[in-house]
Amino acid sequence: MKRHIPGLHFRPVEEGPLEGLFLVQVETASYRWHPQKPFFTLGFRVLEPESAAGRSFSGRLYCTERALWKLHWFLRDFGYDQDLLSQDQIDEKALVNLRGVVRTTHVIRNGRSFQNLEAFALEAAWEELSCAVVKGRNSHDL
Repeated sequence: MKRHIPGLHFRPVEEGPLEGLFLVQVETASYRWHPQKPFFTLGFRVLEPESAAGRSFSGRLYCTERALWKLHWFLRDFGYDQDLLSQDQIDEKALVNLRGVVRTTHVIRNGRSFQNLEAFALEAAWEELSCAVVKGRNSHDL
């Protein structure tokens, strides 16, 4: 059976990868077990800047011994429950709706595209950080 679906042959316009500094909210979080590199996959929705508001992206935070510092940095700056953190526990449901600032870059490895989560900051720091980027100061100093 054939179906006619108008517009199917048109390719959607891709906006390209998100790179820069964003105020975001966690939409999804899930733990992925891997023998060498277990990780959390986090889905974010951009709240600010206005030009990217509503767009979504995802990234990984690894749970290896060498990478725990970055996971801890994310949890601290996004306001994760300190009682759970002090017990070395992460509740995936408690990650959803956390808000904070993230700096992202886009990388391609082995032909695959990845959103790299470079740095984090408290939600309260958004105004100062976003103004610093607009004024041309170094955005690498979160």
